[in-house]
Amino acid sequence: MSTNHTTQDTLGRSGQAPFGVLEGTHWIEPLNDGTPVLVRPLRADDRQREEDFINRLSPEARRHRFMDTFKQASPALLDQLMDVDNVRQMAFIALTHDNGQLREIGVSRYSATHRDGQCECAVAVADDWRHRGLALLLMQHLIDQARKNGFKQMISYDSAQDESMHELARHLHFDCQRDPTEASQVIHTLDL
Repeated sequence: MSTNHTTQDTLGRSGQAPFGVLEGTHWIEPLNDGTPVLVRPLRADDRQREEDFINRLSPEARRHRFMDTFKQASPALLDQLMDVDNVRQMAFIALTHDNGQLREIGVSRYSATHRDGQCECAVAVADDWRHRGLALLLMQHLIDQARKNGFKQMISYDSAQDESMHELARHLHFDCQRDPTEASQVIHTLDL
C-alpha cells in the first residue's frame, strides 16, 4: 500500500487542487520483494541524480531508453530531461538510500506531443533494480497523472528488441504495432 503525503500549499484557496497540480508530494511504496522505495516528482535539484542515473545505465539499457548510444549524458540532454512543468511534461523518480545518500534508481516521464490530448512516455530502471516491479510502479503513477492532467492517449516508441518494455506494455494494456516508418521500432499506445 502506498503512502500519499499531501501538502496544503499545493491546494488553492477553495481547498481543491487546481488542474494539473500534483495531489501528493511523495509516496513510499514496496516493490515485489517488499523493498520500500521513495517515489516523487522530479525536481530541479535532481539534475546530478539524473545524470548519475543515466551514466550508470548499461549500454543496452541506454540504447533501449534513448534509442541511441552514448557514454555520458550531455548537458543538452539533461536540460531537456529536467524541463518539467508537471502538466505538459511530467517525470516521477524512484529513490533509495545508498551509503547515506538518496540514489535515483528509476524514472518515468511523459511529454505532450503535437497531437491534442496525446503524450509520449518513457521509463527506465537501473540495471540492478530490474525485475522487481519498479517500472510498473513508476508507470502507474505516470498514467494516473496523465489522466488527471487531461491527456486521452499515451504512446511510446520502443525498440522491437526490447522484450522488457513489450512485457510491461502488455501488462499495462498498451496496444502494440510495428512502426510503419522504422522497422526496428514498435509503437505502444494506451487510451487513457
